[in-house]
Amino acid sequence: MSGYEEMLIETERLIITELTPDMAQVVRENSMDDDNRRFVPDEVWETAEEAEGTLKFLISRYGSSDGPLVYPIIVKETKNNIGYVQLCPIDNGSWEIGYHIAKKYTGNGYAAEAVKAFLPVIAGRLNIREIYGISLAENKASLAVMRKCGFENLFTGIGLYQGTEREIEKNIWRKME
Repeated sequence: MSGYEEMLIETERLIITELTPDMAQVVRENSMDDDNRRFVPDEVWETAEEAEGTLKFLISRYGSSDGPLVYPIIVKETKNNIGYVQLCPIDNGSWEIGYHIAKKYTGNGYAAEAVKAFLPVIAGRLNIREIYGISLAENKASLAVMRKCGFENLFTGIGLYQGTEREIEKNIWRKME
């Protein structure tokens, strides 16, 4: 990333921006739901202090191309922080998208709206053409978001997920010219 530019994406209903230290408590609260514990247990913070430490690290990544690059999703109308969208480095210079909407806000299309807006912006900033989406095969909501956002299935079967062999689906999104 040459020349740091603050993240600010606006959709009809959402704002995707940068984390701030004062978000620790809401980030912790958003991380505590059952789906998050089930699908991404490494992204659950039991205390605001744990969340605060993680936020400090994530904030330090802004302006870097090292990742992870994590951005909160805010509902314009209420100013509620409802989750995040992120890009994380994986094997061989590739990148993987991640996203989470807190349980009390799911079922409103927020994840798909945020991911659709985020993909072309972050791909442009990092000068990348492909972004992977890897999910447990049982995470039907995540797979539906990927389908709505133009990801194509590359593989369904047993693969590593959070260090354990599980049934996964690996998808890819390609930047359009």
